[in-house]
This record gives sequence, structure tokens and C-alpha cells, in this order.
Amino acid sequence: MFNYMVELQAPQLDAVFHALGDATRRRMLRELADGERTVGQLAQPFDISLAAASKHIKALEHAGLIRREVRGRTHLCSLDPGPLASAHQWLSVYERFWTDRLDVLERLLREADAKAASQTVSPNPTPEGEDQ
Repeated sequence: MFNYMVELQAPQLDAVFHALGDATRRRMLRELADGERTVGQLAQPFDISLAAASKHIKALEHAGLIRREVRGRTHLCSLDPGPLASAHQWLSVYERFWTDRLDVLERLLREADAKAASQTVSPNPTPEGEDQ
């Protein structure tokens, strides 16, 4: 059944799903999956200002999805996939729900196909000795 521990982390899950609800932030996470990026590197594909990129990065940081390290004047961001595991665990409840429903549907369709196949009327052969 539902994992109570996941519910205890609801505020973090809210922040994770909020962060993932934006296409720009999802693309930033995909970029970070390949390694560290500066704020400028994360902003570059979107043609957005560094201030706008920083707002997206703050939402990702708030969700715990990235870490930012300051090296001199450079801000390096890296992916922290841990909170995604909690989101995945939460979603897995619904994955099981739909898998169970689809399994029932598949069984019903197979039964209907088998019933239809057994009811198919085949032409009766002519009894022996009768002319057609």
C-alpha cells in the first residue's frame, strides 16, 4: 500500500513537483545529469538573463535537486538526484494502480477474444450420403 514515509516528506515533494513543473527547469536538470554547469551555461540554451536563470536555479535548490558551489566569482551547479527518488517512490503507487488496471483489462480482452473464437460458427459438413 501507500508508503507513509513518503507522505511525511510532503513539503519536499511539493517543492520537487513544483520544480519539475517547469520545462526550463527540467531541461536544466537534464543538462546537469551530464555534469556540472555554471549558471551562465544553464541559462545559455534559453536565451534568458542570468537573473531569470538564477530564479530557476533557486527553485531547483529549494527542492534539493541541485547544489550550487561558489568558486571565486563562478557559481557551479550540480545535480543532486536524491529527491527524485522520493518523487519516484510516490509515483510508483500510481504506477502499480495503472498496471493492475491494465492487467485486468488485458485479462478481460483475452477472455472476450476466447469467447468470440469459441462461438464462431463453422460451416456444417454435409451428412454422408446426401447430395448437395
